[in-house]
Amino acid sequence: MLKPAHLVQQRVDMPIEEMHPLHPDVISRQATINIGTIGHVAHGKSTVVKAITGVQTVRFNAELKRNITIKLGYANAKLYKCTVCPAPSAYCAFGSNKEDSPRCPSCQNEMVLQRHVSFVDCPGHDILMATMLTGAAVMDAALLLIAANEPCPQPQTREHLAAVDIVKLEQIIVLQNKIDLVSEAAAIQQHEDIKAFMQLAINKDFPVLPVSAQLGYNIDVVVEYLCRAIRVPRRDFTLPPIFVIIRSFDVNKPGTTPEELKGGIAGGSLLQGLMRLGDEIEIKPGVIHRLKNGTFRCRPLLTRVVTLQAEQNELSFAVPGGLIGMGLLVDPTLTRKDRLVGHLAGRPKCLPQIYTTIYVKYQLMRMLVGKKSAAGASSQVCTQRECGVYMRHRNAYNPPPLSLSLPLSHP
Repeated sequence: MLKPAHLVQQRVDMPIEEMHPLHPDVISRQATINIGTIGHVAHGKSTVVKAITGVQTVRFNAELKRNITIKLGYANAKLYKCTVCPAPSAYCAFGSNKEDSPRCPSCQNEMVLQRHVSFVDCPGHDILMATMLTGAAVMDAALLLIAANEPCPQPQTREHLAAVDIVKLEQIIVLQNKIDLVSEAAAIQQHEDIKAFMQLAINKDFPVLPVSAQLGYNIDVVVEYLCRAIRVPRRDFTLPPIFVIIRSFDVNKPGTTPEELKGGIAGGSLLQGLMRLGDEIEIKPGVIHRLKNGTFRCRPLLTRVVTLQAEQNELSFAVPGGLIGMGLLVDPTLTRKDRLVGHLAGRPKCLPQIYTTIYVKYQLMRMLVGKKSAAGASSQVCTQRECGVYMRHRNAYNPPPLSLSLPLSHP
């Protein structure tokens, strides 16, 4: 029996044709929509996630000391609607392991599960922009946080909005946070400034909701918009599964006997397809050996999925959406200390090939926002270092492809 027992007991052999992102058997245990939180540093992104999910995504010592997000944070939430209460008070959110039909906190009538979402909490500091871009790649929608007690726009507000526009993210809800710290007149004026900024920056009009994440004001309105305004992403479960690994570790403690030894754990996101318990999978590039002539040899790993888990919920199958933990029949030393981060897992002989040369089509922002030149104007010269290659750019129109060559060989 899958734990917790009060959730739907998924069937391992459930037909793919019956599945969709809002199927009760799917959203009972796993998030199927990824919602990003973006915006300037200290504008309340992590606080909003905590207000909705009850989960503190700031967990690492360096984050707690500085009170900022450094690594991508993840937290799941189930979104419900009461069958009796009027909107927006009919909407509320609970943790991922909440039963599917709980009682309404206000009227004690039964609520209906609407969505199961996963929040990707992105850092707002300028030096952590690469981490934010990693999160943008898996977002289906985004919450843009703008503090009501600061002028709009702030530097990272511009950067994050430009980034999500580049990846063609069209579902955005703007949250005017910290509304309790300003007067009504100031809040109305900033609301107009936000609307004007959005039109000027990307020529789009998104809903702007005044909230106070710290005090919980209008969080029910945010949940209502997440249920009604965010379209369910299209998923094709018939495609071969591709699982990108963003964490890997060894759960065995020192002194574990051979009989108690457990295989390695890989955590990440399923980009497409469907992963089931018992599936045989391949991990690429796998074990990488450096040869004497300076090249590398890759040996893909063949293993089997023995456990699937989303937060504390055990799964019979996993679909795209949220973070998934995958227990494998593989030597745990191969997964220790994030050794498999960046690798892909999927059906044998269905994963992309391993290449030694890639061509990158890149798009640069028109200006390096957040930086000032000696004259006080925003710099239009962008310098970026990635993979050991420097790119210095003066005209963003029609840039040529960038070729990166690495010494690599594989069977």
